Amino acid sequence: ADSKDDDDDDDEAARLRARAESLREQIRSMESDLGDDRGRSRPSSPAAAAEAPPPGMSLRDKRVLVVGANGRVGSMVCRRLLRTHPEVREVVAHCHVVSEASTRGWGRLSYEVGAEDGTGSIGPAWSPDDRDATFAYTDDMAGYNLNKMRIVEAELLDPVQCATITEGVDSVIWCATDFNGNQPRAVAALNVAFLFRAVASPDKGRVEIEGLRNVLGGLKADKQNRRWKGSFGGDAAEGAEVAAASGSSSLDGPNDPLSFVLLSASRDAYEDYETPFGTFRAQKREGEDILLKEFPSLSYAALQMSRYDDNFVEEGLDAKTEETEGGMKDFSMDGGVNREKFRRRINRRDAAREAVDALTDEGLRGKVVEMWTDER
Repeated sequence: ADSKDDDDDDDEAARLRARAESLREQIRSMESDLGDDRGRSRPSSPAAAAEAPPPGMSLRDKRVLVVGANGRVGSMVCRRLLRTHPEVREVVAHCHVVSEASTRGWGRLSYEVGAEDGTGSIGPAWSPDDRDATFAYTDDMAGYNLNKMRIVEAELLDPVQCATITEGVDSVIWCATDFNGNQPRAVAALNVAFLFRAVASPDKGRVEIEGLRNVLGGLKADKQNRRWKGSFGGDAAEGAEVAAASGSSSLDGPNDPLSFVLLSASRDAYEDYETPFGTFRAQKREGEDILLKEFPSLSYAALQMSRYDDNFVEEGLDAKTEETEGGMKDFSMDGGVNREKFRRRINRRDAAREAVDALTDEGLRGKVVEMWTDER
């Protein structure tokens, strides 16, 4: 019996040796087929290949702050980012809250991003405890990517709050404004909160000037901190050494989108309007000057939008652009308008599209352009 067991063990060992030799032969054949390509890296699967980052500027895994997200254009920018750039890490939707008396369009933001498309319920209006409207997520909303949106509140004239909302942010799209058209909101909409702030704190500042500077300052400081900590690759000393050797003070990493996209108004979009804090046009041009001159380490594009018109101008039209100097160089004291340029119009949805696309448009880097889609 022992002799038979030994024979069985020998047969099993011989079978395993033959199997091992067969595998070795297969490996040698595969290595021969690979040739010089053997050492090159390959994606582990078709899915991995599809996830490889595209060349050039990209929003992949980036955090984008939309300032003024509860305004008409700002809410459309949030929708555009969420629907067309699911690769972003997060869309931070900033809502400018001046006081408890001003919500500045929360319903508009909720509607635009599709938060109200779920299953809804509305309590009875006469009930003091259960008269709120609620909306529950449904599978139809999967493509809205609402899980990537975070809402923050901040008073733009408070530099501490602005520093807080820019933490960890890679890019900013600025849609905030103190104006409705060319008139201050306190006048155009009889907004009590804005009117009270203007009267009670006349020296607190303007969204277009001090507010813009606060956000730019917060973004720059946070990017500098992350750079010196090695967030762009390597350690802090190495990052500083590379920057010094290249002679560049840019805070952008490889393939990063633009740091800042400013939505402004073209010189001839509206007639000028006098306010206690300077004219409408002067404030717009001064804000552009801040971006162009005070923060050279931040990459930017400034889009001077023509007059918004959602009623008579179709959406989905190609944008036309005209480069300009921007800033106070575009400012004129005469108050008049170029009648030909005054006819230029753009639908807000197209303006939102162009603002989002500008983040990854190398051709707009460091430029100020007037933008429109139609003439009326």
